[in-house]
Amino acid sequence: MGIPCHYALFGLQPEFDIDLDGLAARYRELARQVHPDRFADSGESEQRKALEQAANLNEAYQVLRSPSARARYLLALNGPELPLEVTVQDPEFLLQQMQWREELEELQDEADLEGVDAFKRRLRKAQQDLQGLFSDSWRDAARRSDAELLVRRMQFLDKLSQEVRQLEERLDD
Repeated sequence: MGIPCHYALFGLQPEFDIDLDGLAARYRELARQVHPDRFADSGESEQRKALEQAANLNEAYQVLRSPSARARYLLALNGPELPLEVTVQDPEFLLQQMQWREELEELQDEADLEGVDAFKRRLRKAQQDLQGLFSDSWRDAARRSDAELLVRRMQFLDKLSQEVRQLEERLDD
């Protein structure tokens, strides 16, 4: 396996469903142990090693705490890594994407904060549904293409969620 095991760093088994509170607690514990400031009086080699460990820890934490990044990572552990940007070859989902974007534009044009809040709740539900589907499919080699499709959908919803947050910020100003 060519990629480091983020799960092992946290003492976890490679699973999609993980305890995020436990992950955060373990991260804080490990971050204290490897924080570069603790090695300020050490030699250059030890300082460099601490900096590298802290960077690896931060990367692992960022990957594992994000459902879509965690899903991509799990697939990479069990096969070829997915390209970061891939067009979804899924006409039904492409149509859904267009509808969501149009709705978001209308909410922006109308400066409808209540509508944005309702949109955000529906989007969160769609994300949870995709995460559940991925959790059920990622281990089954025969369903890898399904899992890959779900990861791509999850990535789109992540981007859309970010756009919703940005819209909220603009409308709150």
